[in-house]
Amino acid sequence: MNTLEKIQNNLTQFSKSERKVAEAILASPQTAIHSSIASLAKLADVSEPTVNRFCRRLDTKGFPDFKLHLAQSLANGTPYVSRHVEEDDDPDSYTTKIFESSMAALDIARQSLNTQSINKAVDLLTQAKHISFFGLGASAAVAHDAQNKFFRFNVPVSCFDDVLMQKMSCMNCDEGSVVVLISHTGRTKSMIDVARLARENGAAVLGLTARNSPLSQECTIAVTMEVPEDTDMYLPMASRLAQLVVIDVLATGFTLRRGPRFRDNLKRVKAVLKESRLNKDPL
Repeated sequence: MNTLEKIQNNLTQFSKSERKVAEAILASPQTAIHSSIASLAKLADVSEPTVNRFCRRLDTKGFPDFKLHLAQSLANGTPYVSRHVEEDDDPDSYTTKIFESSMAALDIARQSLNTQSINKAVDLLTQAKHISFFGLGASAAVAHDAQNKFFRFNVPVSCFDDVLMQKMSCMNCDEGSVVVLISHTGRTKSMIDVARLARENGAAVLGLTARNSPLSQECTIAVTMEVPEDTDMYLPMASRLAQLVVIDVLATGFTLRRGPRFRDNLKRVKAVLKESRLNKDPL
């Protein structure tokens, strides 16, 4: 039973003030996810301790933990459609739900990111002589996107989504190599093996993965985030979006760290690409 279902099913068991909190959340879960404890208390016309007490009634550690569980109710992955999409939803409904659940998941991921880890990751990437991006399954698409972005940065870049190719690539690593491993769960055995192999051959390993996962323990630096998605049951959707955004963050940090001359070179690359496009139709 997810958090929203718990709230709905236990509505009659809450105290009068706790029920106000429950009704405010049920009326607009998205607002609750993006609210501070003070703003939710004001919306429900209760005190902040009442909100905290309500959160603990739902077996969460407090308001931040409650918001994570609430986001999981709205953005808990998709097999082919989102969990909270109903069979009789019309296009307007399911389109809105998919966008809102994705935005909620991205917001949770953003709040869980450690910017110090981002800074260390950018340091690692800007000093690399060669960068390899590895991903499997849904994360393979993210690895290819990363290759596409970093390919323009005048540093040798490779990307492999095959375990054997990943391992052979690691055998050619040295101290100037950075291997970026992308895995939402951080529990894929072959990726953990690849991380160990890369480090044994002198490479630095950067992981985009879950906090305290087995993979994160094998990385030189781990950029971790919380994404409310259960990939044991559902095909990844929100986690892939979050990974793509983090790749954009790292690419932006790389560009800024390299300075104005580097950005001028990127402008020249962009200018060459313009020749491959038709002009926009005049208004």
